[in-house]
Amino acid sequence: MSTSPAVDINQHLSALRPKLHRYCARMVGSVIDGEDVLQDALIKAVEAFASAAPIQNVEAWLFRIAHNTALDFLRRRNRQEALRSPEEVDMMTGELDDVTRREIAAASLRTFMRLPVAQRSSVILMDVLGCSLAEVCDIMDFSLPAVKAALHRGRTQLRAFAGESDDAPRPGLSETDRIRLNAYVSRFNARDFDAIRAMIADDIRLELVNRTRLNGKAEVSRYFGNYSKATDWHLVPGQVEGRAAILVFDPNEANAPPTYFMLLDWSADKLAAIRDFRHAPYAIDGAEWAVDAG
Repeated sequence: MSTSPAVDINQHLSALRPKLHRYCARMVGSVIDGEDVLQDALIKAVEAFASAAPIQNVEAWLFRIAHNTALDFLRRRNRQEALRSPEEVDMMTGELDDVTRREIAAASLRTFMRLPVAQRSSVILMDVLGCSLAEVCDIMDFSLPAVKAALHRGRTQLRAFAGESDDAPRPGLSETDRIRLNAYVSRFNARDFDAIRAMIADDIRLELVNRTRLNGKAEVSRYFGNYSKATDWHLVPGQVEGRAAILVFDPNEANAPPTYFMLLDWSADKLAAIRDFRHAPYAIDGAEWAVDAG
């Protein structure tokens, strides 16, 4: 069905944001970088929509923008592999059984990054996000034989990777990170926000992902005031994708995984930036996280 000029693109973006993030994160191998790619893609979509011809499939159109934005990100990082194989082999892409599909969907972001880009994209789109072959061809701008070949090879590689042991060591927090995080977390959990405000720089930057950005101590103070009214959080020092982070758990949900996370940046001894994913809980989907054992 064709869209009309009156279609609310923001409504589509809001509904599809978790799904688009899941794709971007698996394409670039990071839930944090995936959010950056997603935000870039959403800006491009809003700018392009105003002058676009009637769009037959808004979701496929948005995924193509996200796909191309992820590829641009990979090129800038000099980590992109060959997009297309020299030949297009017409391989049959049979239906997967439910067990295999669940195993592929649950593969770690690091595992997906081991696949060449075309294989990675086709497997994520079809086996993780449930797109049809025709939609995958449209998003990747590949022929049907090329998508079938990439999908077949990607699935084969993932099955091989699944049989390998993962003995990669996980880095721990540095002593400096541990001291800073523990100080921030302990005061935050005690709701001693006056002490927290004393830790932040005058020109502090806050990104409340998927909601707002604030700058300066006066504006950011409102953020702490909002947390003082909520009861669904308990902060724990930890790591996300090997980076020092604060994991946020719901104290009302025993033994549940973290619901979201926060990232802090420091300048000298002052807190210079906060990135809070409270309103973007989709971002922790698939992330490698760990509670600090120190």
